[in-house]
Amino acid sequence: MITCVVDYVIDPAKIEDFERFARRWMDLVERHGGIHHGYFLPAEGASDEARALFSFESLAAYEEYRTLFGTDPDFVEADRIRDETGCVLRYRRTFMRPLLPDSD
Repeated sequence: MITCVVDYVIDPAKIEDFERFARRWMDLVERHGGIHHGYFLPAEGASDEARALFSFESLAAYEEYRTLFGTDPDFVEADRIRDETGCVLRYRRTFMRPLLPDSD
């Protein structure tokens, strides 16, 4: 399993737009074979940071999902929310391997 961790710098004045963007991506990840662990939004402290975590069976499975970016209408529409509202100022994607309580 591989987990993608996405760190966002968001516009705090556009949190509702970011939530709409996030809900679309949670659906897309789940629909295309991933497990979305949720978006984590500002509550206390920095108000412009958010994080998303989602996993795929393998890097190959993630890369297959990525082939839909820019071509599948649902993916294009989800990105349009981000682009038209300006809710995301920048983001960074990192891949991690989870160590879970039941794993050897």
